[in-house]
Amino acid sequence: MAEALVFLPGRVARPVRREAAAAAVPGSANGGVRLLLRAEGLMVLAASVAAYAQFGAGWGWFAALFLLPDLSFAAYLAGPRWGALAYNAAHSYLGAVGLLVVGVLGGSPLLLATALVWCAHIGFDRLLGYGLKYGAGFGHTHLGRLGPQDPW
Repeated sequence: MAEALVFLPGRVARPVRREAAAAAVPGSANGGVRLLLRAEGLMVLAASVAAYAQFGAGWGWFAALFLLPDLSFAAYLAGPRWGALAYNAAHSYLGAVGLLVVGVLGGSPLLLATALVWCAHIGFDRLLGYGLKYGAGFGHTHLGRLGPQDPW
């Protein structure tokens, strides 16, 4: 097992396993919970793509919209707090599922297709370990720290 040096406030640095290093980041998932959250991302991605295949507006539309939520990265130019706020707004299921409901209830195939692509994007990001961001910086997510400390 690979070891990492972990610094915890008020404690002496000591080598620990990478899994324990991920656990040392306050507010992040680790171990089986982290794996479960990533598996949920895979299921959302698969379900969204399957539903899009049935109700979507063509694969060109899917490709055009799939990376659109990542434009929220631009808000990091205003600082980590604003970046996290914009990223989380674009990568939370609240907006995507809300748009899905509006599309279904309003009978709008375009809104339905857009919401399914949005859900697929979020599921894909969760599968890769890109969780919702904390204001401390892009690498601090609810799924753990991104970067060399990430055991994936």
